[in-house]
Amino acid sequence: MSQTITIDPVTRLEGHGKITIQLDSQGEVQHAHFHVTQVRGFERFSEGRPFYEMPGLMARICGICPVSHLIASAKACEAIMAIRIPHTAAQLRRMLNLAQMVQSHALSFFYLSSPDLLLGMESDPATRHIFGVAAARPDLGRAGIGLRRFGQHMIELLAEKRIHPGWIVPGGVTEPLASAKRDEILSQLPEAFAHIKLALDWYKRIAENFRPEIEVFANFPSLYMGLVNDDESVEFTDGALRLIDARGNIIEDGITATRFTEAIGEAVEPYSYTKFAYYKPLGYPDGCYRVGPLARLNIARSMGTPLADKELAEFKQLASGPVQSSFYYHHARLIDILYGLEKIEHILADPHILDKQVRATAGVNRLEGAGQAEAPRGTLHHHYKVDENGKIVWANLVIATGQNNRAMDQGVLQAARHYVKDGKFTDGVLNRVEAVVRTFDPCLSCSTHAFGQMPLVLSLLSPSGEVVDRLVRD
Repeated sequence: MSQTITIDPVTRLEGHGKITIQLDSQGEVQHAHFHVTQVRGFERFSEGRPFYEMPGLMARICGICPVSHLIASAKACEAIMAIRIPHTAAQLRRMLNLAQMVQSHALSFFYLSSPDLLLGMESDPATRHIFGVAAARPDLGRAGIGLRRFGQHMIELLAEKRIHPGWIVPGGVTEPLASAKRDEILSQLPEAFAHIKLALDWYKRIAENFRPEIEVFANFPSLYMGLVNDDESVEFTDGALRLIDARGNIIEDGITATRFTEAIGEAVEPYSYTKFAYYKPLGYPDGCYRVGPLARLNIARSMGTPLADKELAEFKQLASGPVQSSFYYHHARLIDILYGLEKIEHILADPHILDKQVRATAGVNRLEGAGQAEAPRGTLHHHYKVDENGKIVWANLVIATGQNNRAMDQGVLQAARHYVKDGKFTDGVLNRVEAVVRTFDPCLSCSTHAFGQMPLVLSLLSPSGEVVDRLVRD
């Protein structure tokens, strides 16, 4: 008889999800899926609201990456206003986005994934957490906590609130940077640099111990997409999107926010409330791609900062083309953090960073606008339509997790087929299957958006668990 293994909930993730593994009568894995089981619907909530309220509303989508939503939303609003924001405002936004990236990546690497890397995939679940990491390696625990504290405190200094700040608005930001806050951030950077150096050195020493996981953690050819600058360096806030194939060839470049929907489509599957993004010319599912730290490093020619460039050169030696295994998201995440710290230091040296002109104003000059930015987890796209009074009549969000959704699903299947044999599995085996998802650091709260009419399945179970009736709406 067939058997279904269910992991519910998937642990050490942001949001709610589960994994199902379907075995055949011989105990071999037939199918496996990663399910996002929550649905929210922020697009529909937005209808009827004035467009200038959107950044503040969108910041409430996620407590981990609200700044990226603020930026993408504000840029969509600025497209409706048809304005260019002041230079200093753009620099301050860029710095805030990098601070968020640092704290979010620290949460993912140290709090959610380092317990597996330091304590082992088979370690006792009762101690497989950040407190276990801090007990086993106090210096590593301090590094993780310190980097997250740095990022959050910097967000609070700039935007007054660590979570759901409202500092970024259509046209720029609400307040300029004070010299005392600039000096405080600069004073904290040396410790942050020490923390990321320790983490990178440690990770690179132990990475090869996980060669079996590297081979099967979503290790397959795919497309990759992310923002780059004109000089082909990594970008988080501006630039345009580049898409490469599994051999590293550029298949489309210069995808601006206004062109995003020409290139990218969205599909749905009956087992998840998160959409599946794909490159339209290749169709679904062949056109599915990956975004986030791994994709950013695969598509970029440089990081644009000296220390991170050295790390990128070493990273690219891992493969002759794009680095395929999603296990290496961990490595890429640490390089992102190093880049972020260097870039923050560089921006603070801008002679105009304390300028008072940080906001431009205008009304409705277009009835449609789109904005995009790199969230920690990858590309984020906001697209709005308004009426002549500036009220939202339609909104669509394409979230990084939805763009990684197909790769996560395939990765779960690949790992399950490798580790589950003859119907036998251990806690460590199931933890490895979960760990595939954790490499992507999905944000399930902000990624759940309905598209068209979502499939609905209702099952009526008997007291013994037997399905006695089933209703399906396509």
